[in-house]
Amino acid sequence: MHKRGFTLIELLIVIAIILIVAAMAIPNLLHSRIAANEASAVSSIRAINSAEVSYHAAYPTHGYAVKLADLGGPSPCTPGPASACLVDRFLAQGVKSGYNFVSTGTDRASNGVLMNYTASAAPVTYNQSGSRWFCSMSDTIIRYSANISRSTTPASTTECQSASPLE
Repeated sequence: MHKRGFTLIELLIVIAIILIVAAMAIPNLLHSRIAANEASAVSSIRAINSAEVSYHAAYPTHGYAVKLADLGGPSPCTPGPASACLVDRFLAQGVKSGYNFVSTGTDRASNGVLMNYTASAAPVTYNQSGSRWFCSMSDTIIRYSANISRSTTPASTTECQSASPLE
């Protein structure tokens, strides 16, 4: 009598081949996700830049926003200095697409107007959600760092000033 089916050795070989292919594919998927998160972070920094410029124009007696949350607002949103409705609520809460975001008004003039701002983003989990951090100031030039310190804290104004411009 002739038996049909696979032997245990044949099944183990097939499973081993599948595991080898998966081991080669998973790092590429992780790098793709990191690249997508970093692209989203750059786009969000651009959105913050646009929102800060709009905020400055809409509320000249305030200057730039004190904090990132001032650029967003609850739904439905009523525009005002503490909730300008210029960025989506997820970005205004400070975490989006695997990145932590901060935007802070700086350089308060004697009349109370914030003359500059620094917006920055750092990965929530280094080398899983992203590896580089990004930032921008009131000059709207987006800068980045390779983040060799593996920081998950968004950059300060001083760190942003010394970062390389994104091309």
